[in-house]
Amino acid sequence: MPKFDRITPCLWFDNEAEEAATFYTGIFKKSKITNISRYGEAGFDVHGRPAGSVMTVAFEINGQPFTALNGGPVFKFNEAVSFQIFCETQQEVDRYWKQLTAGGDPEAQQCGWVKDKYGVSWQVIPTALIDMLGDPDTKKSQRAMEAMLKMKKLDIEKLKQAYLG
Repeated sequence: MPKFDRITPCLWFDNEAEEAATFYTGIFKKSKITNISRYGEAGFDVHGRPAGSVMTVAFEINGQPFTALNGGPVFKFNEAVSFQIFCETQQEVDRYWKQLTAGGDPEAQQCGWVKDKYGVSWQVIPTALIDMLGDPDTKKSQRAMEAMLKMKKLDIEKLKQAYLG
């Protein structure tokens, strides 16, 4: 049962809720599917889904609850909402980037942003970049920003080189 005192993002899919939840829980180590609910006969005239088909999938990524809903083709994802993944190492950046770009939109890859095969946007961010961009030495922080803006997948070593001048 989800905790109802938390904010839970609900991701609207056409028919891929269970597939997407399985995909995401396969990427993140501390994750799991917690519940699957199915459409019943009630409301068929509204939702048009066969009884027994997946309606929602509740899952967690690193303790953060999510809901995936099979709601039909009415709504599509866009970059106005994205999920940030903070990475301590280049190995983490590379792993998340590889997994989330598989089957995704290569045109949507820029400055650490990626759109996965379901159209969901993610930001794969090295934590070192946060420190660089927050440095009160604006010359250093601007060099890091300029380097980041030229990258697709963020490269910690190249960001550090630019930052240090």
